[in-house]
Amino acid sequence: MRGEKYDDEKLRWDLLPFREIEQIVGVLNYGAKKYEDYNWQKVRPFFQRYFNALMRHIYARFILRQVTDPESGKPHLAEAGCCLLFLMWGDNERARRRK
Repeated sequence: MRGEKYDDEKLRWDLLPFREIEQIVGVLNYGAKKYEDYNWQKVRPFFQRYFNALMRHIYARFILRQVTDPESGKPHLAEAGCCLLFLMWGDNERARRRK
């Protein structure tokens, strides 16, 4: 006998590349130790600063061909992924405040 479970329309968390997500979490841990937990949410001007940081990491990885950030020792793409998540969070916060 086979059980039924209607979860076809639910989020598929198993699709996430967890090793790469762990690298982004490593960037968050580095930032929390360097500054403080959730300091990234207080940075102003928020979008300008994180867009610029995102682009610096993309430039370093693909133009300069540096794999790791010399300051943090973390992969530039993990640093960029972190910035992208921050920007996504900022968009969601903006939308939430407009409601």
